[in-house]
Formats: sequence, C-alpha cells, structure tokens
Amino acid sequence: MTKLQWGMIGGGEGSQIGPAHRLGAGLDGLFEFTAGALDHRPEYGVDYGQRLGLGDRAYGGWEEMLQAEKKRSDKVDLVTVATPNSTHFEITKSFLENGFHVLCEKPMTMTVEEGEAIVEIAKKTGNICAVNYGYTGYSLVRHMKAMIARGDIGQVRLVNAEFAHGHHADATDADNPRVRWRYDPAQAGVSAQFADCGIHAMHMASFVTGQEVEKLSADTVSCIDVRTLEDDAMVNFRMDGGAVGRLWTSSIAIGRQHGLTIQVFGETGGLRWSQEQPNQLFYMPLGERLQIIERGEANLSPEADRTTRVTIGHAEGMPLAFANIYTDLAEAITARKEGRVMDPAANLYPRAEDGLRSMAAVYAVAESGKADGKWLDARPPMFT
Repeated sequence: MTKLQWGMIGGGEGSQIGPAHRLGAGLDGLFEFTAGALDHRPEYGVDYGQRLGLGDRAYGGWEEMLQAEKKRSDKVDLVTVATPNSTHFEITKSFLENGFHVLCEKPMTMTVEEGEAIVEIAKKTGNICAVNYGYTGYSLVRHMKAMIARGDIGQVRLVNAEFAHGHHADATDADNPRVRWRYDPAQAGVSAQFADCGIHAMHMASFVTGQEVEKLSADTVSCIDVRTLEDDAMVNFRMDGGAVGRLWTSSIAIGRQHGLTIQVFGETGGLRWSQEQPNQLFYMPLGERLQIIERGEANLSPEADRTTRVTIGHAEGMPLAFANIYTDLAEAITARKEGRVMDPAANLYPRAEDGLRSMAAVYAVAESGKADGKWLDARPPMFT
C-alpha cells in the first residue's frame, strides 16, 4: 500500500487528543504527517507544526490550509478535524466539498440539520467522512461484534452500556473555565455529559449489536445545581432489531476514572467488555462456566486478529485502537484511488451516518429529559 498523506486541524501542543491521533495515524506507516493547522492562534500553530517537521505546510489556520492544499498536486489524502465542537461542521463541510477525505472528532456537528447536510455532501462528493468513535477500534470490541454477528449468544435481548467518570464532581471547581464551558448551552449546545460521553456508549451498543436505536426515554439531571446542562443521565432505548437498551453516563461518579463498559445479553449467552481492562472479554455461555477471552490468543475471529497490535499479556492502549480506525481509512482511501469497491462490512470505520444518528440521539435525550422521560423517536428525519 502506497503511503498516504495526512493532515490535522487542531490537536496542538498540550492537546489531550492530538497525540493519540498522531500516534495512531503513524503507527503502521500507512500515513505520513505532512500538513497541519494545529492551533487557533496562528503563530503557535505554525511554530508547533514546524517543530513536528511540517515545514512550510504548517499553517496558521484551517482556511489557509484548505486554500494551499487544494492547489497542490500532492495534497493530503485525509484531514483529521480535532477542533472545538462548534467548528466541526464548517471545517468538515469545506474540506469534503474541496475533494478531501475527513475524519472528524465527535460530535460530528452541533445540530441534526448540520449532520444531515454532512451525510448528503459525503454522498454527493464521494469523499469519505468518518467520525472518531475510536473505542470501536479495540481488538476485543471487534471480536465482540463478530461473536454477536455469528450467533454465539443468540438473538440479542438486552444491552447495558455505561460511560461514567467523576472528574467534574467537585462543586468548588464548577466555575473553572475548563469545566464550566461544558455545561454552558452557548458553548456546548443542548447537552453536556450525554453529548460528550454518552454518545460513545450508545454508538458502541449499535456497533457491536448491528442494531440502531429507534426510540428512547431519558432522565437527565444537574447534580451540581449551578450547571444548566446535565452532568448525569439515565437513558432507556429500544433498537430496531428488538434489543432493549439501558445507558448510564455521568461526570460526577466519584471513584470512576474512564468508565466505558458494555454488556450484551442474548438468548444463549452474555458478553462484557470494559475499556479500562481492554485485554479481556468476558463470555458466559448459557448453562456453562464463565470464560475470559484474552486479546492475542489463538483461534479468535479474523476481526480480532487483524486488529491485535502487541503480544498477549501486554496492555493495549487508546492510540492502538485509533490506529485500527486509521488502518480502516487507509484501506478505504486506497481502494477508491484504485477504483475498487470495498464491502462496508469488512471495513468498520464509523461513518457520517453514525455521527448523524448520535446527534439525533443527543437532541432526543435533551428533550426527553425536560419532558419527564417521555419516549421520543431517536432517529434523524433522514432515516425515518
């Protein structure tokens, strides 16, 4: 596979997410980091980009990067958007319309209408728009999906998903600018904790089961009363394949660190995986003893084998999961360059449609929470 050129917007010096993307994109030698607009402060972005080796392709802003790159014969093949949420739509739209493939951080947009526009633009232009639900890149998440698809636990009955942490639990820290903006509707939109973390858990439920969320009922609360938006939510949902879903997300759960966990219960077995212990998948066949599946062991699914990075017994980390998303994208982009059509089932990167469904769920949760848990359609109008 010919090495592809990769660019990044946002993710500058001190960023939490930037290093994970740079490690993930570069791990397999499929992408070369060649361009970037890494900071909203032009001089900082240029300086940091040059220190990372970008030379004259270290840009002061995303508009400058777009104008310069689209004129190059060796323009970047993929652009990652890792900027504040409110900027995702404009940047993603602009690059898609100018011939670039895009990987956008979640949430893909701030509104359902923007999400539908991105889906339509991606279809019209033929350019890839992926959304970074990066936890779906973990090897045993892929194996969990494969086990469910081949019927190892029978028809799925119940999904229980969590993404709860306690890092915003200190009421005395509620006015900290780095925390406060997350609960401010002017900056965060209609939802705080669910839009930040809950959509990861809900997307994971759909990813592993192959079912989409049709309707939901939400109980949302601001446990720290100065907050306008929720810091805790409990969401019940129903899926289009008949599964029942329960989802808890919180930022005030003291003692929880990251907290992304998913359990799937079927007719003939159950599965459980936690992102903080990603090397183990717990499998309980009906009437048998609990089995612990280890990442990297023999006789796993091709989906697991393909995404296993280090030998058994060593910890698997988030950048390696991101690397699997980038590998999926490299294969898809190369196939398009060569005029080949790939089977979507064999290439599992999260798509713009996933980002759109998440945004529709965000609005449904916010509305249901205000309406005492009223059941609402969680689908975007495009998919009803």
